[in-house]
Amino acid sequence: MLTPTRKNKVQKSLKICVLGGGSFGTAMANLAASNRCDSTLWVRSARAVKYMKNNQINKDYLPDHKLHDQLKYTSDLEEAVKGKDIVFVAVPSHAFRGVLQSIAPMISAQAIVSLTKGIEKDTIALMSQVIAEELPQVPFGVISGPNLATEIMNKVPSATVIASKSAPLKNAVYSALNSPIFQVFTSDDVLGVELGGSLKNIYAVAMGMADAYEIGENTRSMILTRALAEMSRLGSHMGASPLTFLGLSGVGDLFATCSSSLSRNYRMGHMLGQGLSIKKASKKLGQTAEGINTIQQARVKAQELGIFMPITDALYEIIFENKPPLAVAFDLLDEGQRSDVEFSLSDL
Repeated sequence: MLTPTRKNKVQKSLKICVLGGGSFGTAMANLAASNRCDSTLWVRSARAVKYMKNNQINKDYLPDHKLHDQLKYTSDLEEAVKGKDIVFVAVPSHAFRGVLQSIAPMISAQAIVSLTKGIEKDTIALMSQVIAEELPQVPFGVISGPNLATEIMNKVPSATVIASKSAPLKNAVYSALNSPIFQVFTSDDVLGVELGGSLKNIYAVAMGMADAYEIGENTRSMILTRALAEMSRLGSHMGASPLTFLGLSGVGDLFATCSSSLSRNYRMGHMLGQGLSIKKASKKLGQTAEGINTIQQARVKAQELGIFMPITDALYEIIFENKPPLAVAFDLLDEGQRSDVEFSLSDL
């Protein structure tokens, strides 16, 4: 059972598992093991697990990084989940609900934390909403922030946000993950933190595509700031605090993923900008780029709420309606007269 922990003191007995052996899930499991937690990484492939046990390397996602010698691996879902304090879920959004349904019989006193930055196709549900639907009695939270897995593995100073209504859960996540090179901050705005982590993927695709056309710094800055306006506009209409988008999960994650070739969504956008199809770009990427699905889901939600999201609309037209990128981009530049900063203190 989760109990509050003192700041800067690692709870040695904390047992966690991470479901999903992608780059970010692996990095979080490794970080917890480094913090002396009993940490287990679950991966579907028994062959991949065998390789990691023998070599302490995730060759598919982090082939250049040796993992902590205390990190455990399994392809057995029940072995991974039973008896743990926190279950971190780091599978793609399309697989998220199915994994929760599979572990439901194994859940007793565990808490669930989503590491997935995406929106479920068709239902337009965020991962926290999926958790609430599938495991309604379980305390849950979401983690988001500028967290490029390779940099975390390289011990580059980084930070993240754990958002939850449960103070014990936030304390436990802090104990599991916080370190001098990985700072963990907290928030009560689950919706805002999760929307920031999901929506920024849209604009990473946009920036990657724009960079393929060798845009200038003025244009990059314009895309970033108008992207932030879109994110906060939709988020505030859905009930999130606009100020959340000025934090790590908003502008922080937006800047990181729109500025680095380490971002899979940026790389996806860059390949699309070079003329590759989604199918070919996805195959070359070798990982899930959540931004492509999020473009579709955010557009539906924005239309439902009557929210103006021109960058999202433009990407949809280019990617799914095969409209010429340059023509769409020039149309995008003419939004009409609009306010630069779109919320005030009276909105908060």
